[in-house]
Amino acid sequence: MVLAPRRIAAAAALAGAVTLITAPASHAVVDPIGIGTCLSSSAADATTLVDPTAPGVPAEVPGVACLAP
Repeated sequence: MVLAPRRIAAAAALAGAVTLITAPASHAVVDPIGIGTCLSSSAADATTLVDPTAPGVPAEVPGVACLAP
């Protein structure tokens, strides 16, 4: 039995819709006070941008971890 392209497209669309309906919602709420305190505490970490023992290895920029939800 040969499936028509319309049936294949309809089955794919239905599978995609079911996937989107059953996917859990993700809600990231940003806390402005928490970001402010995190950024102020990470300002002192600016001296760790260059590691004298491994100058070729890029260091994490201070404050990047504050942006993660």
